[in-house]
Amino acid sequence: MKQIGLYLHLPFCMQKCRYCDFSSWAGREDLKTPYINALMSELETYRGENIAVNTIFLGGGTPTLFDGETLVQLLDKCREIFDISRDAEISIECNPGTADRKKLEILFKGGFNRLSIGLQAWQEHHLKQLGRIHNSRQFRETVDWAKEAGFINISADVIFGLPGQTWEEWKETLEKAVSTSINHLSAYSLIIEEGTVFYEWMKQGKIRQMDDERERSLYHRGVALLESLGFMQYEISNFAKPGWECRHNLNYWRNGEYLGCGCSAHSFFRSVRRANAAGIEQYIERIQSGKPAVDYSEEIDMETEVVETLMLGFRLNEGINKKAFQNRFGFSLHERYGDPIMELKNQGLLTEDEEAVRPTPLGFDFQNRIAVAFF
Repeated sequence: MKQIGLYLHLPFCMQKCRYCDFSSWAGREDLKTPYINALMSELETYRGENIAVNTIFLGGGTPTLFDGETLVQLLDKCREIFDISRDAEISIECNPGTADRKKLEILFKGGFNRLSIGLQAWQEHHLKQLGRIHNSRQFRETVDWAKEAGFINISADVIFGLPGQTWEEWKETLEKAVSTSINHLSAYSLIIEEGTVFYEWMKQGKIRQMDDERERSLYHRGVALLESLGFMQYEISNFAKPGWECRHNLNYWRNGEYLGCGCSAHSFFRSVRRANAAGIEQYIERIQSGKPAVDYSEEIDMETEVVETLMLGFRLNEGINKKAFQNRFGFSLHERYGDPIMELKNQGLLTEDEEAVRPTPLGFDFQNRIAVAFF
């Protein structure tokens, strides 16, 4: 039986970060219980479909704003409805300051086995500018409590390209994060999106976006540093000690099937891409009135699925496995795409061996050029 990923979106935050354009809201405590009830009801719509799941990811927002018991009840509901594998990776996002030792113990005993902690930066002035609610001491404290609770699989999120960020600060963030004995790290470049406080500040001249050359320098030096510390790059923005790669995200980058539940959640399941209603209230209202949560759906034909598989796969260090590609689509990679692959190899963006076609480090920098070649 094919196994899929399951994503649950919990869009509540203690405070909206100034760079964040995700589907999340602060100060909506009154909607937390109705939202959980709606989420439980959406999960119920899959009862009896015999769907096998091997990864679950609770993201947000800040899922750990909810009490541990509620989060475990949500996981128990998933167990009731889906056929969850015994070795399933079950992740939850957490921000320092929202989960104490007791809550982490409840989560671990309840079945969560992977924790993704939002650090973003080590320095207090960067954390304050970003609008984060925590400091670096609280991050270290959260990691320690998680390990005491039983968590072994722990990840941290960090951001580079912050306004005024130096190499020394980025280096300190990476070294301090790794020193806490985490085994996975996601490093994202700051993108200042319209609708965020940072975007308004940039228009007003209060902050400046880092230029491309400096941003790329931080990225490449960070990759080299992390690899020297035992964290291998397996995707453009993701690094792990061997064997600790995030299975949920690997399924996504391999263009595997996944279900998303909750407001603004996306799914790719049975050749259909879907997106749920974006707003919390709209989502709750849809569910309470017995209407589908889905706002948008599109049937994906094989041609589109092939191209998306290539675009996502070339974000991974492993690239596109030639045998797996042929088994999935019924034709060889070179049969259809031999010319663009050869051209991209000549440009130094792809490399190839008997097993796979993979991006080079230069290819990681020029993803758009790779994507365009396959259209």
